[in-house]
Amino acid sequence: MINEQKVKQLFEEYTKTYNPDDPKISLKITHTYKVAENSKAIAQSLNLSQDDIEIAWLIGMLHDIGRFEQIKRYQTFNDVKSVDHAEFGADLLFKAPLLINDFIETREYDVIIETAVRQHNKFRISEDLDERTAMFSNIIRDADKIDIFRVQVEEPIEGIYGVPFEYIKAQNISKEVFEQFKEHHSILRSTKVTHMDYYVGHFSLAFELVFPYSRKLTIDQGYLTKLLTLQTDNKETQKKIDFIKEEINKCLLE
Repeated sequence: MINEQKVKQLFEEYTKTYNPDDPKISLKITHTYKVAENSKAIAQSLNLSQDDIEIAWLIGMLHDIGRFEQIKRYQTFNDVKSVDHAEFGADLLFKAPLLINDFIETREYDVIIETAVRQHNKFRISEDLDERTAMFSNIIRDADKIDIFRVQVEEPIEGIYGVPFEYIKAQNISKEVFEQFKEHHSILRSTKVTHMDYYVGHFSLAFELVFPYSRKLTIDQGYLTKLLTLQTDNKETQKKIDFIKEEINKCLLE
């Protein structure tokens, strides 16, 4: 149903207009391909039909389509300081300029694709979704979270956070952020105060993984394990990190 090579070619042509030599653009291009592959692997683990596996892969290819125009217009990935990139991307796909028509001919899956793209960055998915749409939304959310662990390991920290890693490690984990780790859920952006809060906040995404294979994929890829080796000179902060590591490892093995 979906020609992967054609979709990749269209994606490449689209992103070329946004200077792929820009580190931010390059990061998101690589991220897109990785998330699409994660999505396919999760869908396969659920024994979905071939058509549904292809749709899961396509959602992965399109989930961050709004990031490129976001960078062009606002020079930031910070949604608070610019636009909600998921809503922005879904509008590009399903409103003007209707980019979705380039990537898939049938309109049968439009509602699922649009909803999954809009939902992928939300703190919680909408409770109003039907079971099938929720499944696809959770697949892309898991796939995205898994690759965020890779990004934190492979991409230059200063390019992501704007400050050196040594500066981040010297900061504390805020009390409210640490309490959320104890509750085993992802960290609310509004409660993050320090750069360390933002850095370790990505670890908490592991608590939100929905599918068993997503946890297996996280373990197999090993990026979160590398992140959890974080060491600081602050004994109080290190004690919190050690607790976080233990809780996350328990969660992944459930």
